[in-house]
Amino acid sequence: MSSPCEESVRRNSESESGDPEATEHDPHFEPIVSLPLVDIQTHEEDEEELAKIRARLYRYDTGDHEWKERGTGDVKLLRHKLNNTVRVVMRRDKTLKVCANHFITPDIRMNVHCGSDRAFNWSVFADYADETCKQELLAIKLGNPQNAELWKAKFAEAQEIVRTKCSLYCQDQSSDDESSITRSEDTDTPEPKSTEKSSINEKSDKDDETDSDGVVLKLKELKVENKKSD
Repeated sequence: MSSPCEESVRRNSESESGDPEATEHDPHFEPIVSLPLVDIQTHEEDEEELAKIRARLYRYDTGDHEWKERGTGDVKLLRHKLNNTVRVVMRRDKTLKVCANHFITPDIRMNVHCGSDRAFNWSVFADYADETCKQELLAIKLGNPQNAELWKAKFAEAQEIVRTKCSLYCQDQSSDDESSITRSEDTDTPEPKSTEKSSINEKSDKDDETDSDGVVLKLKELKVENKKSD
């Protein structure tokens, strides 16, 4: 009679020496409902990527008066191929929820945050991360000083593109130039000053007075001559 240990060893050996197809059988079941593939649009199809850097984003909560983390992920600068607008887009890891979505304007100032060499803050007039237009004060923290310098340089490059090539800001500059030209043309033909007009009027009055005095003197001379003849 065999012991329990020997029996277990025998069973294991039999299972290993059995049919390999039976041991490796993987049943496959066709799904009852087949779902078609759906193309998800990210609204980034008409834009080209200027920069993509991993970072952590913060926003300043005016109610609690403190900085709050908004998400960690890849922050991107996207340039529109036709309009030459550039926007900042950042999505959180795994969930891909948008935590930053706003356009870059030439008047945005990128400031060093708390004296750090890898953190910046800037103010945004209109951010659409929450699908509503909100004014935000944002801060970004990058992994190392090299990425921080790259982010600052790319942000300045995006501002230059918007200032020189975006139709919105080019039209504003052309209108300003036209208004300055019209102002210069107006200054070329100034109207006569009021003092000049008054001096001219005074001269004409004096001339009239001298003329009237001359007429009076002539009349007096004629009267004297008539008296002498009489």
